[in-house]
Amino acid sequence: MTAWALTAALGTAACGSGDTPAPPASAAATPAPSAGGAGFFGGTDLAWVEINIAMDEELLPLLALAPANGSSPQVKALAAELTTFHQDELTQLRALHDEAKLPSENPHKGMPMPGMVTPEQVTAATKVRGAAFDKLLTEALKAHFEQGVNLAGSEGKAGLEPRTKELAVKVISTRQKYLKDLG
Repeated sequence: MTAWALTAALGTAACGSGDTPAPPASAAATPAPSAGGAGFFGGTDLAWVEINIAMDEELLPLLALAPANGSSPQVKALAAELTTFHQDELTQLRALHDEAKLPSENPHKGMPMPGMVTPEQVTAATKVRGAAFDKLLTEALKAHFEQGVNLAGSEGKAGLEPRTKELAVKVISTRQKYLKDLG
């Protein structure tokens, strides 16, 4: 997916009228966040948060299979590290999600896209053991990390909310490190 297409996908994924969600009626008494300030979520920010929640949530069941299905101690240790890492990242993403008042139903959950672990992949992985599982997991992780870098790059360029952009910078850094570690 090209950077332009990704930016367009992120921008349109907010599905609505422009970059700013309508404030709730109770917000009338408090000043609205200003563009580029904390709490002001543009369409790219909203889509990026939702997509990353879905990507992280879909990866966790595959990581959970590593202790029983993997053969390499390194792969098992990596899966444990990545589980903790993604759970922490999900905490941050969900806080941004809630602050942005996004709907509880994530339109990106289960979306077939590069880097998204599908339920079918998890089902197939339950039947694989040893080195074959290690290879399957490593390939899924590489795709997940590569797509994470691409998406975070688009957030960095087109996002507005500073904490969301800061998290995107962290995502790029960590995913590039893991990609390097995976070889």
